[in-house]
Amino acid sequence: MEKTRIMFVCIHNSARSQMCEAFVRHYAPDRFDVHSSGIESGTFNPLVVRAMEEIGVSMEGQYAKPARHYIDRHKPFDYVVTVCDESNAERCPLFPGKSERMHWGFPDPSALQGTDEQKLAGIRPIRDAIHKRVSEWLSQN
Repeated sequence: MEKTRIMFVCIHNSARSQMCEAFVRHYAPDRFDVHSSGIESGTFNPLVVRAMEEIGVSMEGQYAKPARHYIDRHKPFDYVVTVCDESNAERCPLFPGKSERMHWGFPDPSALQGTDEQKLAGIRPIRDAIHKRVSEWLSQN
């Protein structure tokens, strides 16, 4: 049986889309071939990795990738989900194939200010909101 292919996209593929990918990998690796990418090139946020480890979800093997990485390889997806704000979601490139596009907007962890501990405290509610949204979607698909 072929797995459903899903792509999560945010601006830099540094946090939100990476968390979505990790949750799908954690809960439904048998049903979904999941990927994430950024509209622009970015750098993986190590505080996001820490926040995910706190709840027992590994991000091992994940790294920041531009959307162009998949588009140039003509990788089709069943679902493309933007997780940035509305205006940036409109900049999301088109992926090959006939995919259903969805938008799940979440705050950007890279906008958080302060010490690492203060930023981590700000990442946790974003992580929890993403966890809730992904879990609800997986229960329906």
